[in-house]
Amino acid sequence: MRVPRFVLFSCFLLALTTPAFAEPLAKSLFGAKTTGSQQAAAPFGSYAKGCVAGAVQLPESGPTWQAMRLSRNRNWGHPETIDYIKKLSTFARNQRGWSGLYIGDISQPRGGPMLSGHRSHQIGLDIDIWMLPANNLNLSRKHRENISSISMRRSKGAFVNSNWTPQHHAILRAAAKDKRTARIFVFPGAKVQMCKDEKGNRKWLRKIRPWYGHHYHFHVRLKCPRGMKGCVNQAAPPKGDGCADAQKWVNDILSPPPPKPRDPNAPKPKPRREYVLSDLPKQCRSVLQSQ
Repeated sequence: MRVPRFVLFSCFLLALTTPAFAEPLAKSLFGAKTTGSQQAAAPFGSYAKGCVAGAVQLPESGPTWQAMRLSRNRNWGHPETIDYIKKLSTFARNQRGWSGLYIGDISQPRGGPMLSGHRSHQIGLDIDIWMLPANNLNLSRKHRENISSISMRRSKGAFVNSNWTPQHHAILRAAAKDKRTARIFVFPGAKVQMCKDEKGNRKWLRKIRPWYGHHYHFHVRLKCPRGMKGCVNQAAPPKGDGCADAQKWVNDILSPPPPKPRDPNAPKPKPRREYVLSDLPKQCRSVLQSQ
């Protein structure tokens, strides 16, 4: 007995929708890579949708830094990022009470979506830097898994607490003044405090952006390196020092605005779909396939 063609075609379509034919999640593919690709260094895509070729691993320990949470294997970045860390940590070493910096997540060995945590940090140009003063650069691997940073916030982020010091201000200022920096995310109260305390040139404050969380660490985002055509920069921060905007964040924390009326007829928001490899820039396939 011959099976009609339309039945065979229907079965084929059904098979394509089964897990066996489903494209694996990009985070699983990139999360499985343990080393960088043997390619010229290049970020592809945007900070939250891309990958990085030829990433360099930040050494676990250096004269002015230690990489934290080594089990995550997220101490990889574009060579510019690694150079930036070394330069900023050298500055930090000269601050009272600091011997350098504790470095949190940068990127996975080939960037891409992470198995857990961040949406960004995908192209080797994002760096989490702990607020905890790095006064001991001889921490063991085990200690670096268990130690925690310290919070700088008070009143849900409206103000800094007693852990905040002039040295934090100085390190963030140095981080922002580097021409490679696109923006730095930190909790609103810290930005407002820096706006109050800064007595010199205030141009660098434009790069300090208030954002949710970010009171145990600050998040540096670098610009796409010059000549990297496959890299997509985030739009520049609005002109000005951004202090009025940060103050509004603080005001909203202290006196939350009333919630917007809910439209009963509005469709339910769709959950964010996780990326598969075909969602990412086409170069990311070769980044995965490279030795």
